[in-house]
Amino acid sequence: MTDKTTGGCLCGKIRYACEGPLPGATYCHCKDCRISSGSAFHVGIPLDGSRFNLTAGETKGHAVQGESGHWLTRHFCADCGTQLYNTTTKRPGNVFLKAGTLDDPELAKPARQIWTDKAVSWAYIAPDLPTWPRAFVKG
Repeated sequence: MTDKTTGGCLCGKIRYACEGPLPGATYCHCKDCRISSGSAFHVGIPLDGSRFNLTAGETKGHAVQGESGHWLTRHFCADCGTQLYNTTTKRPGNVFLKAGTLDDPELAKPARQIWTDKAVSWAYIAPDLPTWPRAFVKG
């Protein structure tokens, strides 16, 4: 694992760095993540916000109330539109990095998938991952 992970937006105006190893990534199949990502699912890496810093630029945010009832803010580059990370009222102080924005996306290791009851049939994910039909439940 690496001590420092970096990433950024498509146009390069926004850059970030995070300290320490990355935890396992979560595939989310909910309708909001599917639509906002323009794909079959979102791949997010949960990270303690104290380990995350923007090193260049500023994001814009768009907040929505998700199916879980919690508010989610998607942080993105206002110039190129790249979504970089999410924050949520369910887990204040955390950021959920968009795996595709990492300089080295191989560092994003899948650990679980959630909202699988909303998954599209043509999106195949490894069947051996821990799975929740709705939101992730610890334990």
